Amino acid sequence: MLGEGYTYKIQRGSYAGQHRKELDFAVVHIKNPATRPLVPDVPQGLPPPSTMAYVENYLPYLMTAHVAEGEQYTYGQYLEKQIAEVIEMYRKDGHNTNQAYMAVGDADSIKLSDPPCLRGIDTRIRDNRLHFFVYFRSWDLWAGFPSNLAGLQLLKEYMASEIGVADGEIIASSKGLHIYEYAWELARTAARLA
Repeated sequence: MLGEGYTYKIQRGSYAGQHRKELDFAVVHIKNPATRPLVPDVPQGLPPPSTMAYVENYLPYLMTAHVAEGEQYTYGQYLEKQIAEVIEMYRKDGHNTNQAYMAVGDADSIKLSDPPCLRGIDTRIRDNRLHFFVYFRSWDLWAGFPSNLAGLQLLKEYMASEIGVADGEIIASSKGLHIYEYAWELARTAARLA
């Protein structure tokens, strides 16, 4: 990643004033997202970008409408009712639909100092397996990527269980997969030790 992409100084958003290296468009296809551990196993001496304890604390942010003090929003405030609706849609109407899409954000989200990065989770059931197609408008490769994917996997496992189907794949895309300047040396060290 550090040898690719576009480097720029952030004018607005997280870490404004610092630099970011970003890919213009990235697609990640994870065929076996349920493989444990869900978070990366990094070389000894390198701080992990995420932990399962963090992911477990992240799940309410992803799945429930509760907004804690100091938070502008949670993904769950948009997703909580939609998760239940998608589960019911598949249970009641069957698996052959392309309408089971969950949106994150609304018309006022653009006014937030940090609008939601995750913008949508599309779903599909094929061969009795629930698959997620996820879009991030902006995606932090070092810290957000592993935490988000682990949380999304746990959400997908929950939904598949509630629907009565098997777990499937995750295909995620972003027009802003990036690594912040603070993590450049961490990424270089991880690459050398891998």
